[in-house]
Amino acid sequence: MIKITVNYSNNLVSEIVIEGHSNYEVSGKDIVCASVSSIAITTINAIIRLDDKALAYQEKDGYLNLKILKHSNYIDTLILNMLDLFKDLEKQYKKYIKIK
Repeated sequence: MIKITVNYSNNLVSEIVIEGHSNYEVSGKDIVCASVSSIAITTINAIIRLDDKALAYQEKDGYLNLKILKHSNYIDTLILNMLDLFKDLEKQYKKYIKIK
């Protein structure tokens, strides 16, 4: 199961930790893992294009730690959009993804 933990500071998202594998399908065919990765990477790349000092992240197999260092309307909107997309996935694949 993929576990997504969202931490807040002053009512703003300050950190997102994504851990694990969904085990929906074998590696290379797992649409849940691919979706989570795609959503996260696309959001990170968009934010970096806006401000390359807005984020710090660490990634390795089955793990992503994303710290939001700067907030703006654009950055916060992209982060909230990413979380909404994760929530939509969670509704469709409850056994494979959990947001805390």
